[in-house]
Parts: sequence; structure tokens; C-alpha cells
Amino acid sequence: MIGLPALPVAPARPITLTASERKRLKTMAYGHKTEHRLRQRAQVVLHAARGRPNARIARESGLHLDTVRTWRGRFAEHRLPALSDRKRSGRPASFTPLQTAQVKALACQLPAESGTPLSRWSAPELAREVVGRAIAGAISASTVRRWLKQDALKPWQYRSWIFITDPAFRSRAERVLDLYARIWNGEALGADEYVISADEKTSIQARCRCHPALAPGQARAMRVNHTYGRGGALAYLAAYDVHHAKIFGRCEPRTGIAPFMALVDQVMTQEPYASAKRVFWVVDNGSSHRGKKAADRLTLAYPNAVLVHTPVHASWLNQVEIYFSVVQRKVVTPNDFTDLNEVADRLRAFEDRYNATAQPFQWKFTTSDLDDLLARLDRHTADHPEESSAAPAT
Repeated sequence: MIGLPALPVAPARPITLTASERKRLKTMAYGHKTEHRLRQRAQVVLHAARGRPNARIARESGLHLDTVRTWRGRFAEHRLPALSDRKRSGRPASFTPLQTAQVKALACQLPAESGTPLSRWSAPELAREVVGRAIAGAISASTVRRWLKQDALKPWQYRSWIFITDPAFRSRAERVLDLYARIWNGEALGADEYVISADEKTSIQARCRCHPALAPGQARAMRVNHTYGRGGALAYLAAYDVHHAKIFGRCEPRTGIAPFMALVDQVMTQEPYASAKRVFWVVDNGSSHRGKKAADRLTLAYPNAVLVHTPVHASWLNQVEIYFSVVQRKVVTPNDFTDLNEVADRLRAFEDRYNATAQPFQWKFTTSDLDDLLARLDRHTADHPEESSAAPAT
């Protein structure tokens, strides 16, 4: 080979940067969140823009000369977008799009439809079923989970619901919602008219823990002993003034007509309700205050009281249920009471504490929302007539 002429070396591509390109490249070259490979490529271009030869850039950056020459040339031709990796074919796909679609379709079916003794699918159970049906020879639960995530499918979760069975659902719900908006029969309520939401919270137990609860500490939650002795149960009746955020409660051994009327007496014998023009009592269809007999009984005892029922299976329209959820979270759970007297004392003390700072609930469900809900149910009924054949029209 001695005496042969040397191969010609291509001259380095000249690089001239604009102000915006220089700023972007500096951010890439010295940014803490930039990938290492992108940082190296940006540094190569910045060195080249200073007029340095490729050999010097390779020596100072620790890169191979061919690597420096490649990225310098790509930037000269296509500028900043050329510094990103080009698309590659990658490893051949292990599964076909048809198999992916079949797995997703299987996840959208109830296990009982295929005779599988499960209540709902999990990713491992789906993977096992896919192999059992010969959709794929082998598949992992993580692959199934990743496919389902693409379409936000979570067959292991469920939500309960109920069809509307009350033929007068809309009219009854509208009356309740209008009262929350201080409207009755199309007319605004006066200053001497009130709306009371009432119900019973049954079976509040006095559970005496076998060992005292441990207070919370650093990185430690409060600990409550699992075993307990039973000290009986009581019913908590409450009436909530919707627009003035005032609660009236009482504890009774059990629910019934007499305990409910005792709650009515507790409210209606004090001002401003005793001399009010009208006091509307919003209640559900529980046995203590169900039907026309309950309405007549209330009006007979207090002529200015009007009983208003929520639709059947629509206790969520009763605002006192929100208060009961507060009681459950802040007073009852976890419960550690020595006897029923301690339960009653705690509930009465909480009433005073709640009334001292309470504000009316920000009730946002209106008659317009009610119409939207019923329209969605109608569309669902039209699309799935076999599921709702027992539901009457609303």
C-alpha cells in the first residue's frame, strides 16, 4: 500500500446558527432534563458553529469522528428536527390488531355470558381466558392491562344503578327541586315559609372496643381494635332547615310513626316554624312517613305543615342525607362507645358544633339537570329495550 495516494476527506460542513436556533441548542446542551444523546448532539452542533473541525470536536467530546461528522451533516441539511432519532421499524409485533380487538371485546362482556364463574374480569383472568379461547398462544396480564388502558377499559370496576320505577318521578322530583330553589307551584316562597328536609339514620351501634384506640403519630394512622362488644343500637332522626343550615336531631330506640312525629313536634313547636305561614317537610317513602295518611297526619297536627315526598328510590334528592354522610364520617366511624348514652351525647354535641358554623349546602342539581338525566335514560332505554322492559315511561 506504500506509495498509494491518501483517500480524500470530505470537508466539514459549515454551520451558521440563527438566534433562535442557538437558544434552543444551548437549552438542549445544558438543560438538566435533556436526554444524554440529545445533549451530545446539541454540543456537537454548537462546537461546529464556532468553526471547529470535526477531529477537534470528536477529541473534546469523546465521540467517534464518524458520529461527529454524521450529526454535523444532518443538522446542516435539516436543521433542528434532524437531531431527533429517525423512525425505526423495531421488533416485529407479537400480536395482530385483530387479537388486540378480540381481547378488548372480551373485556366488554360479562364473564357469565361465556359461562365463566366470575363476577367481573381481572387482567390475569382475561389473559387466562384469551389463551383458553385460543385467541393467542400466550399472553401476559401486563399486556392485557396495557391494551385495556388504551381505551380506558376497567372491567374489574363496577358502579351500581337503578331504573326509575316511579311513574310520577319527574313531577315529584321537580317539586323537591323547586322547593330548594324557594319555589312552590310556580310562585316564590315568602320570608315566613321554610323548607325542612327530614329522615332517619337507623341502627347506630354502640361498639365498645376490647382495647382502647391508639392516637395517630408520625407516619402512623390512628389504630382501632377490630374486636368489640355490642352495646345495642339506636336510631338518629334529623330535620334540616335547607335554607338556614340548622339541624334538629333526636335519638330514639327505634324508628316509627311516633318517633317521627316527636321530631316534628320538636321543630314545629318553636319559632319561627310555629308561626310560619307554611313549613314544607321533604321526606322519602319510608314507613314512618309514607303516603297520604302521613301527609294528613302531619297537617292535622300542624295545619301550616306540608309533607312533600321524594320519588321512590330517590332519597339522594333529600338534603338531610348529606348531613347524615357528615355524621357517618365525623361522628360514627370509627365508633368506640361504652353505651348508647355516650352515642346520644356525642350526636347532640355534634349538632351544637355543626349549627355553630354550618352553611347551606351548595345544591347544584336543578330541573334542567333533571331533564337531561331523564333524556339520557330515555336514550338508554331506546338502545337497550331488553334491559328496561320493566321500567315504565317517565
